[in-house]
Amino acid sequence: MSILGYLRPYRRQIAYALCALLFTATITLSIGQGVRLIIDQGFSTGSTAQLRHYVQLFLLLVAALALGTFARYYWVTWLGERVVADIRSQVFNHLIDLHPGFFESNRGLEIQSRLTADTTLLQAVIGSSVSVALRNLIMMLGGTVWLFVTNAKLSALVLLCVPLVVAPIILFGRRVRGLSRRSQDSIADVGVYVGEVLGQIKTVQAYNHQPLDKARFSTVVEQAFAVARLRAVQRGLLISIVIVLVLGAVGLMLWVGGLDVIAGRISAGELAAFVFYSVIVGAAVGSVSEVIGDLQRAAGAAERIVELLASENEITAPPVGLQRLPARISGTIELHNLGFIYPGRPEIPALDAINLRIEPGTTLALVGPSGAGKSTLIDLLLRFFDCSEGHISVDGIDIRHLDPVDLRRCFALVSQTPALFFGTIDDNLRYGKPGASQQEVEAAARAAHAHDFICALPQGYQTRLGDAGSGLSGGQKQRLTIARAILTDAPILLLDEATSALDARSERTVQLALESLMRGRTTLVIAHRLATVQSADRIAVLDHGRLVAQGTHQELIQSCSLYAQLAKLQFDTHS
Repeated sequence: MSILGYLRPYRRQIAYALCALLFTATITLSIGQGVRLIIDQGFSTGSTAQLRHYVQLFLLLVAALALGTFARYYWVTWLGERVVADIRSQVFNHLIDLHPGFFESNRGLEIQSRLTADTTLLQAVIGSSVSVALRNLIMMLGGTVWLFVTNAKLSALVLLCVPLVVAPIILFGRRVRGLSRRSQDSIADVGVYVGEVLGQIKTVQAYNHQPLDKARFSTVVEQAFAVARLRAVQRGLLISIVIVLVLGAVGLMLWVGGLDVIAGRISAGELAAFVFYSVIVGAAVGSVSEVIGDLQRAAGAAERIVELLASENEITAPPVGLQRLPARISGTIELHNLGFIYPGRPEIPALDAINLRIEPGTTLALVGPSGAGKSTLIDLLLRFFDCSEGHISVDGIDIRHLDPVDLRRCFALVSQTPALFFGTIDDNLRYGKPGASQQEVEAAARAAHAHDFICALPQGYQTRLGDAGSGLSGGQKQRLTIARAILTDAPILLLDEATSALDARSERTVQLALESLMRGRTTLVIAHRLATVQSADRIAVLDHGRLVAQGTHQELIQSCSLYAQLAKLQFDTHS
């Protein structure tokens, strides 16, 4: 990832920051001459007027330095915050469009860590470390020039020390970069573990798993600490070596310079100025060597972010042959010799040679044992994955010839686990139709048998929900997702085990809401409870990814042994 690409739109702000940077560096270097003038023209002459004049000049330089520092700090910090905000937006916008298969093979919490911790590190580097590095480079170069202007002989001693200082910076810098990448990875592991455990806190406590989780977390933290300690040792050695070399050289210059003052070859003010510039150059070299560690860490963070941005979306609109669906489709779905194999399980087909046609406005139920391929079929309909063989068509158009956005607007999904988000009930209901009026929202809630319980809540439709709708019962959550689907008003409805996790009373209420939702829509229902799909226009029986039978409930009881076995197990159990 090229940071320059993100900085390019902000040339004007960069110019402001550079001007302030150059201004403050120039003022800082000028202070050395102010010190020389105070000593040689103030102290040495014994003139009170001269001393007052040069002290006032010195204070004027200090005031200018303060103003310049404010401007530099503001614009550099602004650039850091602005660039990182752009990076975060680009990464998020890229991630949210990636196919769901990407998130099945990459841990979501680790991705979250990259989006937050790594970009925060970049912000600190762009908004601070880069400025410090540039400022100290200017100070180092400017100070070196003034050293030669002040005393060429003493400056030659500085040049002798340069190779001694640069060598450890190069040597330790490489080590620090590798350790910085490992440190960022280990910090991400800490965040991932915390998120995973706290996200399943009820299960953790129900099984009294806290001691094991504490021990495992301690291991993860200690691993992160070990890597950070190694990085700290390398950086500490680098800084210590640079300090010894630089300040040792300053001590040598003081000895040689002091002899020259005693011999009358230079003035005390010139030696003071030379020492000032020596300290400036030494401090600059030390700061640059320290900042190199931050830059190495930033490089590691940038590599991790680049990996995310380089991830390709496998589900996109076709570059050629793009077709569009009409504003309102009839809802005809056809599966032609459909086959699918998950990349992680290439030896076992999830779906094999499926042929089905679902007429507009009818209900098709998918039944079969777990792992038969029912949910996979819904994933393929929504084009979360592309089929391995055959094709799916909606209203006669192969869905691979459609923009996924155009395709998915035709579907409303109600899944087994209600998908609710942090925010108000109103926000959640409008999720599929943000521009809906309040009357439309309430009408959808009434149709889903949710209006009464919503109104009974403290803030009604403005009641804020916790993560995943915490605070509501399973039936209430499910009715909200059904209301959202009703409000979306899509022509094709996908119900994936929408009532399987509910008690009998909640199931009855939700079933009534679903009947309102299904009316006039093409509906595909996945259900393990055969009692909920007996009234479907047609039932398709899947087993090991193959379509083994289809027909009505009564027809399948007579013609399909698998269906008859499932029906016997369920209805005999409940009888």
